[in-house]
Amino acid sequence: MTAPSLETLTHRLLEAAKKSGADAADAMAVDGTAVSVDVRGGKLEQAERAEGVEIGLRVLIGKRQAVVSASDLSPRTIADMAERAVAMAREAPEDATLGLADPADLARDWDLGALELCDETPDPSPEALQDDARRAEAAALAVAGVTQADSASASYSRRRIHLAATNGFSGGYARTSRAISAVAISGTGLKMERDWAAESRTFQADLPDAAGIGRLAGERAVARSGARKPKTGAYPVIYDERVASGLVGHVLAAINGSAIVRGASWLRDAMGDEILPSGLSIIEDPARPRISASRPFDGEGLAPRRRAIVDKGVLTGWTLDLGTARKLGQSSTASAVRGPGSAPAPGVSNIALTQGERSLDELLAEMGTGLLVTSLIGASINPTTGDYSRGASGFWIEGGQIAYPVNECTLAGNLRDMMRRITPANDARGHLSYVVPSLLVEGLMLAGE
Repeated sequence: MTAPSLETLTHRLLEAAKKSGADAADAMAVDGTAVSVDVRGGKLEQAERAEGVEIGLRVLIGKRQAVVSASDLSPRTIADMAERAVAMAREAPEDATLGLADPADLARDWDLGALELCDETPDPSPEALQDDARRAEAAALAVAGVTQADSASASYSRRRIHLAATNGFSGGYARTSRAISAVAISGTGLKMERDWAAESRTFQADLPDAAGIGRLAGERAVARSGARKPKTGAYPVIYDERVASGLVGHVLAAINGSAIVRGASWLRDAMGDEILPSGLSIIEDPARPRISASRPFDGEGLAPRRRAIVDKGVLTGWTLDLGTARKLGQSSTASAVRGPGSAPAPGVSNIALTQGERSLDELLAEMGTGLLVTSLIGASINPTTGDYSRGASGFWIEGGQIAYPVNECTLAGNLRDMMRRITPANDARGHLSYVVPSLLVEGLMLAGE
């Protein structure tokens, strides 16, 4: 017997919700397959395959809501889900901002072909993934100074989603991803250092060669050999492109509508203020082709649009779904994200920070003496004040050149001050969902020796 389509499942859920007494409802169905292969010592260490379908239903009774989900697709389960959700909603607290999107605002006529979210070439075989992982490991081990490969992995996933609601919305899409990663170790005993490299692409043909990924992991691990603590004091810091997106991520978390509604944001009073240097913008563009976070509609059926979250240094808006927008007396930015078992919440996709004109090497030369951060661990960040403290490792810079690798140090500052003093390089990778270059930040406190 052929399984029902995801679209059919969502409409069955909506019909069951209305039959059970829901005033309004939306439903999501997701299916997918994922295969991952790990290699160690040139031999298969682990192989996993996961596949399945999950369905979710959100019902609204007046200004009350409830969400339920299941992985059983039988008519009895769908009916039980609807009855349970309606019973839960009747007992839930009222929230005057609950409600589906106005039908006039719904996304229509999107072009999935232009988004290129799904690679239609055949799925790779487990043997092909194993070969990727094996070649990545071999290349890492071939780097002089590498003592072992901690792990080498390859994976592939194909996922489909369909969303429907009683306001008339119905839409779905599929996305794919193929990835390779390697972790290499240099040194032995207490002098071991590790580093990694990884690449992921929507289309298999775009994925770099496995050997190059493994070799880069090995070279990075060897470069960290002999790491020691840096000097304590106030120094300029460059966040390498690998970790620089985390700084922008702190800004995005602070302008998320959920944080603004709670008043738990260090940017809660900064609308219209200059929070970045005047020449820098943060742009969200959910329609970039072949990018993992692109989407034709948000979790409430609205059409995402390109927007300047920060325009030439000035904060222009929050990230809002329908609920947070109503709480703040504003309009949704079509930023709702959700899963089958969760209600919509605000979230961003496809972020780009304005790139600078100088290379990373030129920024290092400008910095003179300071720290190049390539890895961050732990976090102590006060979301209300922006006070920032993180463990870091990387390289000590003297005379604009790498002097020696460093580890076991702590960076401290305040995000509001830090973001006003950033200088971007020009090395951001365009295939990532967060396109953020290396960033020079002046005057951080380093705790080392």
